[in-house]
Amino acid sequence: MQIDPENVLTQEETGEPAAIDEVEGRVEAEMKIIEGRAKEGVAQGLQDEKLEREGERLQEEGERELEEQRKEE
Repeated sequence: MQIDPENVLTQEETGEPAAIDEVEGRVEAEMKIIEGRAKEGVAQGLQDEKLEREGERLQEEGERELEEQRKEE
């Protein structure tokens, strides 16, 4: 069986995002959550309120990005 190049549609033509691009965004969002949790834990041990707030912000930002990506799917 041979594929007819006249009937092939590319992702670019359909406007469909590449799977690797979708995964990359999720990984980055999950890394923000992990980094935020780590910073928050260290900040609590050091009693550093500024670092703790930064950790919380990173977690919230990562969770928000993951939620947005879930809605797009």
